[in-house]
Amino acid sequence: MSSNSLTGAPNATGVPRHVAIVMDGNGRWAKKRLLPRVAGHKQGVDALRRTVRACLERQVQVLTVFAFSSENWNRPAEEVSGLMDLLVLALSREVPKLDKNGVRLHFPGDSSGLSPRLLQGLRKAEQTTAHNERMVLNVCFNYGGRWDIVNAARQLLVQGRDITEAGLCETTALAHVGDPDLLIRTGGEMRISNFLLWQCAYSELFFTPCLWPDFDAAELDRAFQDYAGRERRFGLISEQVSPSSPVAAPSGSHA
Repeated sequence: MSSNSLTGAPNATGVPRHVAIVMDGNGRWAKKRLLPRVAGHKQGVDALRRTVRACLERQVQVLTVFAFSSENWNRPAEEVSGLMDLLVLALSREVPKLDKNGVRLHFPGDSSGLSPRLLQGLRKAEQTTAHNERMVLNVCFNYGGRWDIVNAARQLLVQGRDITEAGLCETTALAHVGDPDLLIRTGGEMRISNFLLWQCAYSELFFTPCLWPDFDAAELDRAFQDYAGRERRFGLISEQVSPSSPVAAPSGSHA
């Protein structure tokens, strides 16, 4: 996947090139069934597996999901511990399948504070799938949008560079892909909760009441259908947007 190709328009199949998802509603899904919250997270892994498969089938080039925010450490210790164990287990089970299907894994986020065992698993998964080009899967773990911007600015200062929009685009945690074309949030909440604050400046937003463990290809298609009806102008007016020429994202958005 070229780092210079522009995003901002559907690919040949009519779907967005880069899809981002806030996977919300695991705990509420479990609570409705009188189950522990970690049971909802386990079902959430199944939903992610379905979504990856559906995105591959629809020729999505990049899928970015919010797996664990920097604020999630404040949740009950039992839930956090369960999430860590679940991620380690998911890595061992899912990475070989993802690798076979041509998916390249990245884990954007703050690696400080993660256990050596977990960090080793994340790095091994990235190395194992580094050669794949069919789709990039970004699993944002211990990630926060404000952290990302501050961290990028710090990198520029260390490098002795001016803090510019182009520079920040090159140093954020998702510098290896373009900005999301479509951001989906499940669970009925209508906010982005510190996710990809820099990258989603011009993303289309889609909110669904569907709880994440129930998310499937049909719900993904509903989001894509809604996206297909949007007019993406990036600050222009309708008359400036040629219906025969896809609108390119602003400079600095690359995939």
